Amino acid sequence: MPDKPDLAALVGSRICHDLISPIGAIGNGVELFQMETAMKGPELSLITESIGHANARIRFFRIAFGATSTDQRMAGNEVKSILAGMTEGGRYAIDFQSPGDLARRDVKLVFLLILCLETALPYGGQISVSWVDARWSLRAVGPRIKIEAGLWECLIAPDATVEVGPAQVQFLLVPEEVTRQHRRLTTELSASEITLQFCRAVTASDGAGSGWSG
Repeated sequence: MPDKPDLAALVGSRICHDLISPIGAIGNGVELFQMETAMKGPELSLITESIGHANARIRFFRIAFGATSTDQRMAGNEVKSILAGMTEGGRYAIDFQSPGDLARRDVKLVFLLILCLETALPYGGQISVSWVDARWSLRAVGPRIKIEAGLWECLIAPDATVEVGPAQVQFLLVPEEVTRQHRRLTTELSASEITLQFCRAVTASDGAGSGWSG
């Protein structure tokens, strides 16, 4: 029996698909305008910068909130390009280390966890992402880590009742994606850093009844 469709991911894919083309067209139009006129100034620079940022966010959201399948792959350089565009001029940086081509499902979960870590870095910082010992590891450090206990509880206790706004929806999506992929997620929170790790799919032979640990 096929798995139940992930309606939220399908909606995310549809919205990103419909937006990415017109955003790209606007960017191309601005480039043509700049080539055919001598007009320069902060206005055009602002438009160009905003279009670039919007395009980068759409590319990121297309992976984080979009639909994936088990056979989809992504090049590591493509992931790095998306993350570079996402963080350009932002308050935090991402150091992404990966072993060549990646499963798109892995990248989706990594991106959702990056969005979780982003909420903990209101004053900037660094997020490191690496593949070590057959597991993904994400580590966030910053001058002032902000941890909203209720939100982070969602990651280790999917049944927790927490009020979540649109900007924190990733905290609800991560548990669903971990369960869907049969992963095991671990979290370590402190006043100075946050470490998140997830490993290979849990199989029946592992004898594991849950993909969660704190």
